[in-house]
Amino acid sequence: MNRYTSLAALLCAGLLTACGEDAVQKIITAPLPASRIRFFNFGVNAPGVNFYANETKMTAITSATGTESTTGTVYGAVGASGAYAAIDPGQYTLTGKIAATTDKDLAISPLTTTIAEGKYYSYYMSGIYNTTTKTVEAFVVEDQIVEPTDFSKATVRFVHAISNANPMTLYAKNTTTATELAVGGEVAYKNAGAFVTVLPTGIYDLSTRYTGSATNVITRPAITFLGGRVYTITARGDITSAASTACGTANRTCLDNTANR
Repeated sequence: MNRYTSLAALLCAGLLTACGEDAVQKIITAPLPASRIRFFNFGVNAPGVNFYANETKMTAITSATGTESTTGTVYGAVGASGAYAAIDPGQYTLTGKIAATTDKDLAISPLTTTIAEGKYYSYYMSGIYNTTTKTVEAFVVEDQIVEPTDFSKATVRFVHAISNANPMTLYAKNTTTATELAVGGEVAYKNAGAFVTVLPTGIYDLSTRYTGSATNVITRPAITFLGGRVYTITARGDITSAASTACGTANRTCLDNTANR
């Protein structure tokens, strides 16, 4: 018995020596910041970036070697796979910084904004990247997420991130019933519509139209919306490029679908 007691005492003493006298005292008890933000690279032709709030890196991608990737969040992608990052309230300069070795960490989309306590936000790089000035536009919208009360319906909103397109309204047509609904009202560039709980669970063909027109500007077929879930549909791309229903096609218009929760 004495042998095991002595061994335990020796191990304990060794751990304390290795870790320092206050090793067990450094416990993080403070709660995470209540505010949240996520980041979209929807700037046409923009390079891959890491996103920053002031000097704090908010997103990055690790390569297979364990070092930070020089690819970053590329055009059409959402930082951290669409997850929100915790952020303290206050005033920030938000930006995407080039991830590649060339022009490494050059800020291309700085935007100063205020983050309020307990609120959620989305930051968008938008418009068309200027290869001469190495800049692209950006904007922030508050994500005023509506908690679902009807779990048979999805909550959806529309964000407009196409700099050379007129204000548009989003429509969703149920592929089973052929019922078509407007998802909120008209939305202008750099703006977001309200979250509205309007779509029963199902598969929908999406489209946008200009005010007073019956012609679809952008379309995307067969999008599934689940009851009780919250989604953001964002128009991105270059409105002068050939139309496409495939969001993976560079420059062409697209209705991106990203879940908020």
